[in-house]
Amino acid sequence: MLMEIAQACDYCLKPWRHSVIDISCDSIYKTTPEAMDLTLRVESRSVEGQRYPEHDLEVEIFKSGNDLSITLSWAAFPDKPILWHGKHSIWMDSISGMRSHAPDGGSSLEALARRLRSSLLIE
Repeated sequence: MLMEIAQACDYCLKPWRHSVIDISCDSIYKTTPEAMDLTLRVESRSVEGQRYPEHDLEVEIFKSGNDLSITLSWAAFPDKPILWHGKHSIWMDSISGMRSHAPDGGSSLEALARRLRSSLLIE
C-alpha cells in the first residue's frame, strides 16, 4: 500500500519523486477499511535523488464513522492550511481549524487526496 501511495504522489505532485514512511504510533497497521488508521510522512526528492524537505507532506488516513477521511499538510510549514478530504475537500486554517481558502498549489493536493481516497475505497 505504501508503494501505491508513493506512486499516487509521483503522479499528482510532479516533478518530484516520493517515498512514504509509516509514522503511525502503532507500527503494525491493518489495511482493511474497517481498521484504517495511518499517519504517513511523504518525502520528496528530485529525479536525481536530491531531498527537498520543504515539499514533504504528512498524511493521515482514518475512518470517520462509516467513511474514509484523509488530511494532508506540509511537514515543514505547520502554519500553512491543512486539507481535509472526505466526500469533498475542505481547506482549514492550521491554527484555528476554521475553513480557509486553498493555498497556491492546493489543487495538486486536492487531486492527490481524491486519488488516494478512491484507490483506498476500492481495495
